[in-house]
Amino acid sequence: MRKIKKGDEIIVIAGKDKGRKGNVLKVVRKGEYLIIEGINTVKKHIKANPNANERGGIAIKEMPIHKSNVMVYDTASDEGSRVGIKVLEDGKRVRYFKTTGNVIDV
Repeated sequence: MRKIKKGDEIIVIAGKDKGRKGNVLKVVRKGEYLIIEGINTVKKHIKANPNANERGGIAIKEMPIHKSNVMVYDTASDEGSRVGIKVLEDGKRVRYFKTTGNVIDV
């Protein structure tokens, strides 16, 4: 079970976007890197291609960020928190916030 999944709200704890929040769009490279909405954006210059009817210009693209630079955002405590995995009585594995103990997904 991965500690950070697609759709989780995260907060960046290191790098140029420190303190910003966003949702995970994709988990890439065996779960080591995340693509997050509006975080770690770069400008890519695109050359026009008249054969394919493509216009040139500058596109803004999200690049992957390492999972060690983010924490899952806990709305109850209004800050980032580490995530643990515990087994419920029925044998189901769930993720929980280590600071508050609240279960993330049931």
